[in-house]
Amino acid sequence: MSLIEQTGLRLLHRFDPETAHGLALKALQLGLSPTTGTVTSSRLRTSFAGLLLPNPVGLAAGFDKNATALRPLSRAGFGFLEVGAATPRPQPGNPKPRLFRLTEDRAVINRFGFNNDGMSAIANRLKDRPRDAVIGLNLGANKDSENRAADFATVLATCAAYLDFATVNVSSPNTEKLRDLQGKDALSALLAGVMETRNGLDRPIPIFLKIAPDLTDAEISDVSDVALSSGIDGLIATNTTLDRDGLVSAHRGEKGGLSGRPLFEKSTRVLAQLYRATKGQVPIIGVGGIASAEDAYTKIKSGASAVQLYSALTYEGLSLVPRIVQGLDDLLKRDGLKSVSEAVGTVA
Repeated sequence: MSLIEQTGLRLLHRFDPETAHGLALKALQLGLSPTTGTVTSSRLRTSFAGLLLPNPVGLAAGFDKNATALRPLSRAGFGFLEVGAATPRPQPGNPKPRLFRLTEDRAVINRFGFNNDGMSAIANRLKDRPRDAVIGLNLGANKDSENRAADFATVLATCAAYLDFATVNVSSPNTEKLRDLQGKDALSALLAGVMETRNGLDRPIPIFLKIAPDLTDAEISDVSDVALSSGIDGLIATNTTLDRDGLVSAHRGEKGGLSGRPLFEKSTRVLAQLYRATKGQVPIIGVGGIASAEDAYTKIKSGASAVQLYSALTYEGLSLVPRIVQGLDDLLKRDGLKSVSEAVGTVA
């Protein structure tokens, strides 16, 4: 990390976290954040659910909720980007404060509640997206919707023409009863509607499902069964957790979803369980607590074909991305592997 980036992060941490996040996005839009361009190699280039990626390290949803910084983010070293979540109608989300740094734990707690500008505004920004990037959208449901399951298909139908993939997010802990849609019957019905919409598109795109890390073994088995039977193209494991075990930071008792370092082991266990339960037939994106090349490599060896990160950027800045990507390339080379796919699931 450069001295300039260190100074910038120290300044941002003087503000409350949500204000700091807004300033970070503004810096990106103004070209004030470090961008390295595409980072790739013959080992790093990979495919996921039919998507050709220059490298397997992506940006998780939530960082750019409203698709306002697509161009600079596409030059930050990521292999792919996921923006959103987007809901049919704009909504303000939960009352502030709703974002908390847990510095001692290298973690973050948020209870945003799907705050976003709505699908129409986000679709208009996606129209002007960089064409050389792989960009997906996290699909959400309005808090006061009478039919949350239908909301996902509605957002997909509106935005799909400008996307490379879309993610069904039923695993946020910050919208009341949203996680109830992870039950086998409810999830099957929801995905059936989304897949019907996807299949009717002029250009069908891959559909992923993002799940929570707080599922029981039986629930993980159910999700695996639904993933195999529904025709979805991939899983994302995992979203944030409600678990607070072992935290020491002052904000550890705040309500919301915990992300960052404390999530790493739990999300990786769920990832490995999903990989085993699906027998590797459903590609998985591993997310949760990644802050180094070694972390990304562990996720891949546990069953992930690609990975995503977000919270670590709070503490390490955007220069972390090319460091992880280059470090992953070095690890693959060290182990005599010619591709990411050769490492997937080797220790699951």
